[in-house]
Amino acid sequence: MAVDELDTRILRLLLEQPRTSVREYARVLGVARGTLQARLDRMERDGVITGTGPSLSPAALGHPVLAFVHIEVTQGHLDDVGDALAAVPEIVEAFSITGSGDLLARVVGRDNAHLEDVIQKLISVPGVVRTRTEVVLRERVPHRLLPLVESVGRAARG
Repeated sequence: MAVDELDTRILRLLLEQPRTSVREYARVLGVARGTLQARLDRMERDGVITGTGPSLSPAALGHPVLAFVHIEVTQGHLDDVGDALAAVPEIVEAFSITGSGDLLARVVGRDNAHLEDVIQKLISVPGVVRTRTEVVLRERVPHRLLPLVESVGRAARG
């Protein structure tokens, strides 16, 4: 989907001021509310905007330990293992990957002992051959999309 300069301005506002009303966004951007709503609807339909809920902190929810777990899976069991991972609440994301391993999971824990318990649970999943864990020491670049949105906007301007 092509994102033009107005879409980029809309996305920037959504990221910078996520709790503002559509009416206020339209006022700030100097466009009709209907135009803004149509753009938002299109970007949702096209998968550019994937959610509007709050961003939550696992650390503030009592799970300050973050690790990335590489999971090697027996051939033919990727879907089964993926389904099993979805049942583990401490797995906040999981991706099929290339390279070392078949899956990469972002895992949170209350402390290192709890993280070990979660990893032991993963190892016991049928189809999991082995895991390799990397514990996060400090977040250096928080999850962000605004720089990407701005880059896309610059490219749209030509």
